[in-house]
Amino acid sequence: MSHTILLVQATTKLESRTYSDYETVNDCLEGVCKMYEEHLKRLNPNSPSITYDISHLFDFIDQLADLSCLVLDKTNLTYSPHNKDWIKEKIYILLRKQAGK
Repeated sequence: MSHTILLVQATTKLESRTYSDYETVNDCLEGVCKMYEEHLKRLNPNSPSITYDISHLFDFIDQLADLSCLVLDKTNLTYSPHNKDWIKEKIYILLRKQAGK
């Protein structure tokens, strides 16, 4: 249950930088999935439902100019940075657990 800050730069334009904060790492990872789902909804506004493969989600993550997160280390009271690869690995684990339920 570590506070997590998600840093996103959608394009090479500095104006595309945004951030979101979450109570947990899992909430942050779900936020990344929601960001992709919103992207798909904008591309397919007339589609009643959206489905996707994890490889498409990972392609979306890879095409972002920057995506990283800062996770609070409660022991040291510092934030540890994590890159796209770490985020993708954690999303894979999260979705695999959700699929197993």
